[in-house]
Amino acid sequence: MHAAALRSVRATQRQLYAQRSDARLERFAPYRWAAAALRRAGLPAHYKRRFRPKFDDIEAELTYLFVRSLRPAVVLEIAPYYGWSTTWLLQALRDNGAGRLHSYDLVDYSRWTMPPELARERWLFTQGDIRGSLLIDRLPRDVGYLFLDAAHTAEFARWYVETLFPRLAPGTLVGVHDIFRGPDLPPMEESIVLLECLERRGVPYFTAAPGRSGAAYDRIVALKRDLGLAEPIHDSVKNPMVFFQLP
Repeated sequence: MHAAALRSVRATQRQLYAQRSDARLERFAPYRWAAAALRRAGLPAHYKRRFRPKFDDIEAELTYLFVRSLRPAVVLEIAPYYGWSTTWLLQALRDNGAGRLHSYDLVDYSRWTMPPELARERWLFTQGDIRGSLLIDRLPRDVGYLFLDAAHTAEFARWYVETLFPRLAPGTLVGVHDIFRGPDLPPMEESIVLLECLERRGVPYFTAAPGRSGAAYDRIVALKRDLGLAEPIHDSVKNPMVFFQLP
């Protein structure tokens, strides 16, 4: 249904990535050493107009398609960081012709990377800790999709399970990043808390992480190949995100 639109969005994202990423430089050790030194010094200025995507192609494409299909009036994003996920969400809202994205983060890097024409009149960024009472009490109403990619700790997971989820309407679609890591890596604390919560409440979920039950990843890869959408935007195939609807 949205194949043509997805093809267009992929082309835009590939251009954005080529223009605003350090993908080629990151292959060289001197660049990595300099970047690490700047981060240790608390000076990440050279990244402020650059993307460093941790959001893989398939989970990004699924997010775009979910937002297109659901047509939410409000999308809530917690921790856009450098803003790669934000660009996918904003393009979905743009193509829907309606809806606003509300993003919250401790840092404002995404404000520097976002193309103005994409953000204009559809994006509201708030810098601060979403857990603070001043922010949590002012969350927008009618959230139709929640994107979470923040602290991967048990404490933060318990906070959004116990405090944030109850503020959203039943049936709200939620996407949480970095839940299913590679088979050789131990699960993050956040993953343990969230998956136990979903199991306890009997909430089914979907993931495109490779090697998970149902082989969704393999089927999606085959479908993308048939549709001529197989060329990667950036090189990562972990797709660790999980999607589910709130009970």
